[in-house]
Amino acid sequence: MKKNLLYIALMAVMSLTSVSCNSELDIEKHGNLGSMDDFYTTDENVMQATASLYTEMRGMYFNWFFTKNLLSDDLWCGGGSRGDNAEMEKLNEYTFGTDCGMIQSLYSSLYGVIYKANLIIDKTEGETAVMKRAIAEAKVFRAWASFELVTLFGTAPVVDHLLTPDEYRQGNSEPAALWALVESDLTEAINSGMLPSKTDANDQETGIRATKELAQAFLGKAYLFQGKNSEAAAMLDNVINSNKYALFSGDYDLQFHAAYNNNCESMFELQKRNDTEQMWNQMDMVFIMQGWRTSVLNYSGNYGNILAQGMYGFSNPRKSLYDAFVAWEGANGKRLNKTILTYDQVSNNGVTLQTGQFLYGSEGYFMWKNQAFKEDCVSDMSFFQAAQYTDLKVMRYAEVLLLAAEAHLQAGNSSKALDYINQIRTRAGETALSNVTLSDIKTEKRLELCNESVRFQDLVRWGDAESAMKEQGKEVPVYTTTGAEFIYKNQNYGFKEKNKLLPIPLKEIELNPNMTQNAGW
Repeated sequence: MKKNLLYIALMAVMSLTSVSCNSELDIEKHGNLGSMDDFYTTDENVMQATASLYTEMRGMYFNWFFTKNLLSDDLWCGGGSRGDNAEMEKLNEYTFGTDCGMIQSLYSSLYGVIYKANLIIDKTEGETAVMKRAIAEAKVFRAWASFELVTLFGTAPVVDHLLTPDEYRQGNSEPAALWALVESDLTEAINSGMLPSKTDANDQETGIRATKELAQAFLGKAYLFQGKNSEAAAMLDNVINSNKYALFSGDYDLQFHAAYNNNCESMFELQKRNDTEQMWNQMDMVFIMQGWRTSVLNYSGNYGNILAQGMYGFSNPRKSLYDAFVAWEGANGKRLNKTILTYDQVSNNGVTLQTGQFLYGSEGYFMWKNQAFKEDCVSDMSFFQAAQYTDLKVMRYAEVLLLAAEAHLQAGNSSKALDYINQIRTRAGETALSNVTLSDIKTEKRLELCNESVRFQDLVRWGDAESAMKEQGKEVPVYTTTGAEFIYKNQNYGFKEKNKLLPIPLKEIELNPNMTQNAGW
């Protein structure tokens, strides 16, 4: 795909800044390089700071993606056997505590994004277009991180500026304060006039960075989560009526592959490069963890030719998710068969379970839409398949339509809600609805956005989390060619009242006497 010069420059800087865990922007410069205080005075340096912010987000994506998806009711943790990744198992089975490493990392990484954003917002000196755009982008991503903190942790501290040493031990905040920051940051970014809009839905260049419509989508989502339905509907309509985005019209699953990075449906995705020289700098485990468990499978035929191998087999779809698809669109559903496959479908295309082997954390269903193809790989390394250049998706236009459908329905405008949900249904090959209920929207959203990091927060805000996941973790299946058997059992498991908020990580409580733990933890 064609990339503009700005994209190439941005990605080059991102690759360089990802070599080390310590950003050069965070430490004092020596010699004639100057200090951090005078770094943010040129367009070039501010662009480097912006690249560092995007890199920070890309670096935290793994924990953000897996923590939220494993907490949902759509997936089994999977892996090679019991204990293959105990942290992920505990999340999936609701046996985790305040010392969960993935939750700690997610919490810290969200504040890492906020810190990089605050550097740009507070330190940039000058009034150039590059600088003003960088500040607007930084506010978008500070708001995004704050949204994740308030919806996941609830009482996390508000950090709306670079902290001085005497401010480091921030106490808990009220959710209203975090929501206020989210709204103000996004409103200021939208009204700044510095965020660009795509020229049309097929503009692949402008959308590689934050756009005005992305900020509007984030703000509309924030309004909806607070129950501000009319405000959410109006803001999300701005995105829809812009005509800058559209539902992907090709085969549903192709939009999740490298060949269609930055397609018309992408609201925002973190960029990857098909560059062998920078391969190890941008390597991540997102796709290798989700791919089918290669070590216990035989590969031949059609799928053997196209699927990347060397995968680890985490994130297997639950039968309940497959059954929800079948109940909604039938076993031959167009979207279903581009999302989840049965063992029979997989084996008919050349992938079979090896004799005497089993799939841990599986009921015999295989996620398809997120599988890496050989052509998605910078280098096809079947021994360690962690070098894809498929972009990391944060938000799709389909989510905007479903958010807007819910907002309009709740605000009393069922005709617009019906229009928006039917756009999703038409693309999925489903019959248009003649009327719409909240239950319809919930189901459509589960199926359309499964394994895309939205389900857990939705269940919590709808008040459906306990009923959906109270039994989660009670037992765990093992699949063989004779079927699934539930072998592993837990005494303590399942979503409870306290799980409406994740715990403030134990490390934060131990280091900060001003913090108190969330209720129930």
